[in-house]
Amino acid sequence: MKKLLFFISFCLLLGSIESLFAQAPKKIVVENSDFSDVNEVEIPGALLLTGNVKINHDGVVLTCNKAYFFQKENYIKAFGNVQLVQGDTLFLNSKYAEYSGNVKKAFATGNAVMTSPDATLQTDTINFDRNVQEVFYNTKGTIVNKDNTLVSKSGRYYVAQKKFQFLTEVTLTNPKYVMKSNHLDYYSNSGHSYLFGPSTITSKTNYIYTENGFYDTKKNLAHFLRKSYIKYDDRRIEGDSLFYNRNTEFASATRNVKITDSINKGIVKGHYAELYKLKDSMYVTKRAVAINLVEKDSVYIHGKKLMVTGKEGERIIRAFKNVRFYKIDMSGKCDSLHSNSKTALTKLIGNPILWSEENQITGDIMHLIGNNTTRKIDSLKVLNNTFIISKDTLGTGYNQVKGLNLFGKFKDGKLHYVDVIKNTEAIYYARNDANELVGINKNVSSKINLIIENNAIENITFFNNVNGNLYPEAELPENDRKLRGFVWRGDERIKSKDDIFPPEENELNDKLIKEGKAEEAKPNIPMKVRKETLNYDKKKPAAKNGTMPGVKTKK
Repeated sequence: MKKLLFFISFCLLLGSIESLFAQAPKKIVVENSDFSDVNEVEIPGALLLTGNVKINHDGVVLTCNKAYFFQKENYIKAFGNVQLVQGDTLFLNSKYAEYSGNVKKAFATGNAVMTSPDATLQTDTINFDRNVQEVFYNTKGTIVNKDNTLVSKSGRYYVAQKKFQFLTEVTLTNPKYVMKSNHLDYYSNSGHSYLFGPSTITSKTNYIYTENGFYDTKKNLAHFLRKSYIKYDDRRIEGDSLFYNRNTEFASATRNVKITDSINKGIVKGHYAELYKLKDSMYVTKRAVAINLVEKDSVYIHGKKLMVTGKEGERIIRAFKNVRFYKIDMSGKCDSLHSNSKTALTKLIGNPILWSEENQITGDIMHLIGNNTTRKIDSLKVLNNTFIISKDTLGTGYNQVKGLNLFGKFKDGKLHYVDVIKNTEAIYYARNDANELVGINKNVSSKINLIIENNAIENITFFNNVNGNLYPEAELPENDRKLRGFVWRGDERIKSKDDIFPPEENELNDKLIKEGKAEEAKPNIPMKVRKETLNYDKKKPAAKNGTMPGVKTKK
């Protein structure tokens, strides 16, 4: 038993000794010096080296004009044209430097310059820890990397990763933009930048804000998260996730997208959008809605897809598939919509129906015409198969006017004056001043004029070839109280801005908003480093079977 305990103790001791020797620091080696001397009075314990001094330690070469070598401490103080070289990965130049062979750390000051294969750092003082291969500085530094210049109060450089990290004020200046942040990771080989916390990118064409983002300074491609937006002169695009290509001025946004037109006072929302700045166009889908200010009121236009094109004053809105729109005193539906701000003309295309106050209007072709000076809706044109229906104010019947075409004028945003022409027919419930039913007027003529007040037909006038009668209610059968083609669609009427969305898009909206809130509630953490950043310097795998990389072969 005693022999066993002795053997275990011996093994532990032997392991400790081996570990001690394994961790023992290597000695600094002086490879060259024109002169050497010892002055124990002025520099006790040091070997004084002068002229073409060259020192080697574990793969690092230090050269200078003069050095104090403290052999016992394994320590060097270097003066004049100091250069520390580590392979081909790092060159550190300064007027003065200190290096410890025991802890493998260097300190350089006086016009300190660190050069790597991809960047140059200039600052007053630089520290280099060889154990973790990190360079750090706490004085104002300037980094030059091809087209990019970075200035910061402090920073750290990870040699193996070729990454600069800044945790205080940093400014990256590029010929095309200026980037500012308090937390920026910059990879000098790839030019990839990772922004964290309040950060801005300013250029002549736009202004970008983000609190978590990625920017490829070589390819000018970016991806932004967390409270991000891109602001142009007249537009601002924001969303939970933004992609941006500066070369083509293309941007896309996903989830909780909002595009604001500051000049035309319009807003477009959805959950996916594409914006082509150079073409002055945008595409929006996933519960898309365009909101425009008309007559101090907002008009809401929805379609499965929305397209907005053209410059200011020439802007065109196109809505496709199941289009619905709403304004306080007017709403409607159609298959597609085309609205031109230059001509102030809005076309309702494909099965259009319009509700103006209590009046339901249908026809084959429907145009709303505005006034660009007053920014008000001016008139309405309905071509082919015009049909107007409104409920009798007190009874159960319906006032109806039918004809070929309709031309109407708006007053204070409401349809007021209407002419229906060619082959016109009408059924009208006539009431006296006491709102008592006088009779039901059934008439045909060449033209009918309507005056609409207080949500009802106030006056009706028939012109040319008038033929009709005023029937007592009891004398006109129910089946004669509706004109041919009568279809009352009151249950389809859009009564609020929320009615413009179909149920499936509301479900999608609720889901995406919930996802967005859950994401926003999470702690903001730096974006995960991309594979293309980590693998930037890795060579592409060799082609197999004599084929070129990326080219598939048939089997």
